[in-house]
Amino acid sequence: CFVGTKETAFIYAVTSAGLVHSVTRSCSAGNMTECSCDMNLRHGGSASEGWHWGGCSDDIHYGMSFSRKFLDVPVKNMTGNNGSGLAAMNLHNNEAGRQAVAKLMSVDCRCHGVSGSCAVKTCWKTMSSFEKIGRFLKDKYENSIQISDRLKKKLRRKEKSQRKIPIGKEDLLYVNKSPNYCVEDQKLGIPGTQGRECNRTSDGPDGCNLLCCGRGYNTHVVRHVERCECKFVWCCYVRCRRCETMTDVHTCK
Repeated sequence: CFVGTKETAFIYAVTSAGLVHSVTRSCSAGNMTECSCDMNLRHGGSASEGWHWGGCSDDIHYGMSFSRKFLDVPVKNMTGNNGSGLAAMNLHNNEAGRQAVAKLMSVDCRCHGVSGSCAVKTCWKTMSSFEKIGRFLKDKYENSIQISDRLKKKLRRKEKSQRKIPIGKEDLLYVNKSPNYCVEDQKLGIPGTQGRECNRTSDGPDGCNLLCCGRGYNTHVVRHVERCECKFVWCCYVRCRRCETMTDVHTCK
């Protein structure tokens, strides 16, 4: 079963982060009547250092509040006050996604002065690209922590020897170990990777070493025939050559 796995943890976190990012960006763009820029930073800064807050800082506080109401409240209403280990895990991973957006906020500045001297700078806070946030959460996914499915006041690590190590707000948590995605399992709807086309030269997720799960791969030659070098002939037709190419295709054993 996929419930409570590290993949589920990543989905909850990236969904929550995506909602914060999208709502906050809409606020800054003026597309929502309930929010706009973050006005709390106005009229601040450091005049002695030659900069001040200005522009339109992203109001991440509204985005995070909206995400909590939209994603967390339904989970709490379904599970009640006592909750469950699984629900607590999902709520934690939702918050981890939001914290990722907040942690990766950065400061952008624009220079003012004669001939671009940057004597004075106007600065504002902005969110990182969602690609950067996704990479951060992917790293948290790869280092996710397994917790006990029995909720005793607070979430705790499954490994008894590690229970004194605190769980961070940005950590992703899971209860159940992931199934083996390499091998077909029709009951769980896992197609496996046998017969999947892979890239022999790639070290990424599409690479044969990773995708084939160590089983190796088969190589066969595929012949492609297509029209090429087409030219318009006056008047009025198109003349093409018939090109043939041979390509090596690799599929997992």
